[in-house]
Amino acid sequence: MNHSAPGMKTSVAAPLAQPLPGVRRPATAWIGIVLLAVALAVLPFVLTGIGTAWVRITNLAILYCFLALGLNIVVGFAGLLDLGYIAFYGVGAYTYALLASPHFGLHLPFWIILPIGALIACLFGVLLGAPTLKLRGDYLAIVTLGFGEIVRIFLNNLSRPFNLTNGAQGITLIDPFRIDGFTFGKPHTIGSLVVSTPVNYYYFLLIVLVAVIVLNLRLQNSRVGRAWEAIREDEIAARAMGINTRNMKLLAFAMGASFGGIAGGMFSAMQQFISPESFVLVESIMVLSMVVLGGMGNVFGVIVGALLLSYVPEVLRYTVGPAQMALFGRTLIDPEVIRMLMFGLALVLMMLFRPAGILPSAVRKREFETARRPGNGQGTP
Repeated sequence: MNHSAPGMKTSVAAPLAQPLPGVRRPATAWIGIVLLAVALAVLPFVLTGIGTAWVRITNLAILYCFLALGLNIVVGFAGLLDLGYIAFYGVGAYTYALLASPHFGLHLPFWIILPIGALIACLFGVLLGAPTLKLRGDYLAIVTLGFGEIVRIFLNNLSRPFNLTNGAQGITLIDPFRIDGFTFGKPHTIGSLVVSTPVNYYYFLLIVLVAVIVLNLRLQNSRVGRAWEAIREDEIAARAMGINTRNMKLLAFAMGASFGGIAGGMFSAMQQFISPESFVLVESIMVLSMVVLGGMGNVFGVIVGALLLSYVPEVLRYTVGPAQMALFGRTLIDPEVIRMLMFGLALVLMMLFRPAGILPSAVRKREFETARRPGNGQGTP
């Protein structure tokens, strides 16, 4: 029963009509998505004005996003330390090169080869995961490191008695992507606009990246993703809850490897030349650093880490040398040395002051905050 005066209006409904603090309106979210899409659409033409090399660097950064997202499944979701992840990248790259080059005389379309490369890389992921099911931590890292080096050595030496990989010389004249007569490896003219080869690949890679992000988000919020998270937190407790840890670990290795295989196939088509030198241990460490720096277990954090570690070294490469010439009249320290020094310093500072990464997942952020509280055996740093 309403006891308010007849001329007075109740104020109960007014606060309910207002949006809650911190809740984003759907219209605002859609506007943000549209603005981001427009920015990404015009980005390659803006970079072309600076230099075509920056479009190529952007394409490589997107490939590193693929690799970081694949490794994030293994390391971030399931908690399995993998130092040989670049081997799956190499398997996918060589699969595409062998099936789309004059090496064997095969020139299959890319939309057939990429799934084949993902399947073969997935098989290699299962072969790696099966013997390491009972290993964790340092022991797992050593085994996966050895696996990555074994794959690289095989790629470097399988040129005799049967020439499979052409050894250290690599494979050349690899076919670019083609869709109904449209070749990504050649520039095209649309009206008065010239679309270069790197720009062609940029849009293709961007579309695939959006699909991979959506797939990762769905995986993270699925029953499988929660099972991986349970294994990462406490494998014994996960097994006690009825989770088949063996199958879940194998699935994590297989899923992560398939992303690496797809990225390798796209790298092979973009470069049109590959050799074993592109799949060394340093590349695995770089991809792992992207995952750790961005925030293990967070899809968007991993992307931020991949973009930072792809762009910042190149920016330093183009600025450190000219800066030394302007200040001292000569190059005192090699730009590559300064680049690696700053890269290592950044990682050390991140581990000291933000060990969960730039954009950590909610679970890992809560874990680190709990570990830093006084009275838990560690105290505040």
